[in-house]
Order: sequence, then structure tokens, then C-alpha cells
Amino acid sequence: MSEIFEIRAEQISEKIYDLVLEASFYLPEGLRKLIEEARDREVMPLARSAFDDILVNAGMAAERGQPICQDCGLAVVFLEVGQQVLITGGALDKAVNEGVRRAYRDGYLRKSVVADPLFDRKNTGDNTPAIVHTKIVPGRDIKISVTPKGTGSENMSRIFMLKPSDGADGVMNAVVETVKLAGSNPCPPIVLGVGIGGNLEEVALASKKALLRHEGERHPVAAYAEMEREILRRVNALGIGPGGYGGLTTALEVYVETLPTHIGALPVAVNICCHALRHAEGTVEGVLLKGRCNDGA
Repeated sequence: MSEIFEIRAEQISEKIYDLVLEASFYLPEGLRKLIEEARDREVMPLARSAFDDILVNAGMAAERGQPICQDCGLAVVFLEVGQQVLITGGALDKAVNEGVRRAYRDGYLRKSVVADPLFDRKNTGDNTPAIVHTKIVPGRDIKISVTPKGTGSENMSRIFMLKPSDGADGVMNAVVETVKLAGSNPCPPIVLGVGIGGNLEEVALASKKALLRHEGERHPVAAYAEMEREILRRVNALGIGPGGYGGLTTALEVYVETLPTHIGALPVAVNICCHALRHAEGTVEGVLLKGRCNDGA
């Protein structure tokens, strides 16, 4: 006998609404601290000034309830849906998009989604549909992570299908090459999400999920944690700096996510995000639905 927990579609919409606005208006505190630390150790006056501008902008956005960046992004939503949850009152995807629609309307966020990617690039007018990734997990709640991702940094991201013999140096060289080619285009200082393993589509998703890591959180495997630190060192040695003006800090953090893969493969994805790494997370709790159960019959 399994208990069933009800979550109404409207509750999901409301939570998505709140998280989109939170992510759009408020720089995560841990990220703000990284920016402040980078500013304090900077020796180039122009680079230090760029950091000051970033912090002033973030403060004004939070104070006024306005977007941190004029590119309010494509809404990317990660859902972990408990397998004991019953969603009532509407479909899950419609509930997510309704929350996104309301948030972009009420928050005066720029709508940037076109329905057809090539021939008829007509704006949908409400920044939907969102990109939604859903995973079924044990539990009775729905955990939601929202990350509005701007295209300036997204366009600089890359995928490499390396050979296993390329090894750790091959992976790190691919990441550094990506940043070097990107230059000032992704609005540095940047945060790097690196996916290693899986296959073509899964490694790209891993690199995006890596950007949801809490600031300063290292990979649990020591060798990969050291790789994160070494990539950060090599990237910052490029000297691109904040705004591309030069300086000590091109990247604030590097996060690596790893996946099992084929014996003949070494996929690597590099997902670049600008300093405005917008993300927010929350949970919608299920309510026990009395009189309903799944007995496997």
C-alpha cells in the first residue's frame, strides 16, 4: 500500500512564478561574495571598476525589483517529481508554462522566445514554452530549480566528442579553448559548467545542471575537484578579465558533473554562464490524499 500525495497544478504555477522573479531580480548571495572577493584582489583599476559596476547593478536590481540583465533569458526548469505525487487540476507542463508566463508579464521581463527557430522567427509574446527537464524520484514533493539563461553566454558554449586517450589534459584544454574563443562575448566574469561522460545529449544537460551547484561546492571525487581548481587557474591565466578589460579574474567558478559513458567515448560539454548566474530553487509539498492508494493491483 502506497500513500498518495496531492499537488494542485496551480501550486506549481505559483511556485514557478515566485522562483522566476527571485532568480531574475536577486543575485545569489554566494555568487555576490565571489564577485566581491574577485574585486578586492584585483590590481587593474579598470577591471576593479567593472566589478564595482556589476555589484552596483545587482544592488539596484534587488532594491527596485527589476531584472539584473536586459536579456531575461530562456526559462530553464528542472523538476524532481516524487513518485507518490498525484498532480490534479491540470497538466504539469501547462502548469510550468503558466507560471513562467505570469512571471514574465508581471515582472516586466523581456520576452525572448520565438516559436520557429529558422524561417518564421515570431515572438511567442510571453517567453514560453520553457525548457523543462523532469525526473521521477522517490518522495511526496516536487523540487523545482529555475534558471533563466541568457543567450550571450549560451551561444559561446560547446560540445566536444573526445577520445578516451585525450585524458584529463584533453578535457581541460577543451574548456580553456572554449573560453579563449569566447573572449568578452559571454560577459565575463563567467561561471563554467562542465559535463564529462554520458553521450551527446546527456553531456550537454550535465553541463547545464552543473551551473546549479551551490557556490564553492566541489565535486565529491578528489580528482575531479582538483580538475575544477586547475581549470579555474588556467582560465584566469588567460587574462580576459571582467568585461574583457583584462585582469586577474575571467571565471569565478568551475563546476564539473560526471556521467558513466561508453568505453570508446569521452564526451565533454562546456556551458558558459555570465556573472549573472540566475537560479532559484524551492519545493512544493504534497498533501496526503485520504482514501487513495496504489496497491499494485
